Amino acid sequence: MIKVSSELAARMKNAEGFNASACFHCGTCSALCPLGYEVLPRKLFRDVMFGLEDKVRASIPQIYSCLLCRMCEVNCPSGVHIAENIRTLRVLINEQEFGLK
Repeated sequence: MIKVSSELAARMKNAEGFNASACFHCGTCSALCPLGYEVLPRKLFRDVMFGLEDKVRASIPQIYSCLLCRMCEVNCPSGVHIAENIRTLRVLINEQEFGLK
């Protein structure tokens, strides 16, 4: 059963600088990732925008493993702020999962 969180989707949609909706899933980010993540960030951002909280939680190791090198970001044809989006997700996870502010 897939759990959809409208709260997660709304919170991230309203987060300053979170522009994942600009992604058109071309795959450039995945191709350039030095860690070889095939689906992060394009799949992750889609999961966030759809409020698929369980899938986002399952991606926590990859979210925190991201080097924030911006290799994906500087080559993104849509201008998605990938590193900032990952940072925003980390803040959300720190608050919700670990109780940190």
